[in-house]
Amino acid sequence: MSLPAGCTACREDIGADGLGVSLITRGEIRTVAYATDPRSYQLEDAQLVAGQGPCTEAYLRRRVVETDLHPAAEQWPFFARTAAELGIRSVTAVPLLVGDDVPIGAMDIYRTTTSPLTTADRTRLEAYSRVLALLALDAHPALIGWDQASPETAPIGYPPLVHQAAGAAAEASGVSVEDALARMRAHAFSNQRLLLDIARDILAGRLRLEEDRDTP
Repeated sequence: MSLPAGCTACREDIGADGLGVSLITRGEIRTVAYATDPRSYQLEDAQLVAGQGPCTEAYLRRRVVETDLHPAAEQWPFFARTAAELGIRSVTAVPLLVGDDVPIGAMDIYRTTTSPLTTADRTRLEAYSRVLALLALDAHPALIGWDQASPETAPIGYPPLVHQAAGAAAEASGVSVEDALARMRAHAFSNQRLLLDIARDILAGRLRLEEDRDTP
């Protein structure tokens, strides 16, 4: 079974409206590994842009994080706003654990309604998360063979393509890479676009970022 097939099977079995998987390499580089639909991919990307969200919480805590997004608006304003605009009301984030409970990322279950988990639901989701973790290792072999310390702080990295674009934008604008990345995130936030799409446009020469004060 492949990672996409495993994600689809999980979403259908639990009756979710969407599902996304994000991986975290060496506690730093975050990658959207798979999403069952465009809406779920946009929500995974929104967490990457904001640098926070239920995925990060599940990864750090190594436990299921069940969230009603209406009261979570103050905790994760950008993610909660994006979810509301897409009609998503609740998220259940489950850490992807391998070996001796080493986290490699998290899967996010998206619903248009609130539906508290039962004990049976949690048991089933945790079983799926173990399977998806193994499938993720098959799909992303670079995750194999490194030792990871227990996570204590939120991951701060981005996929390699984003860093490449930040370097190109920094050189073109005469600013630091950190400032260029902040402008990319601000542009994605204010235009409601995927961060990876912003990176691709910069590398293809279709986009030149000017100073943007609305960094999320």
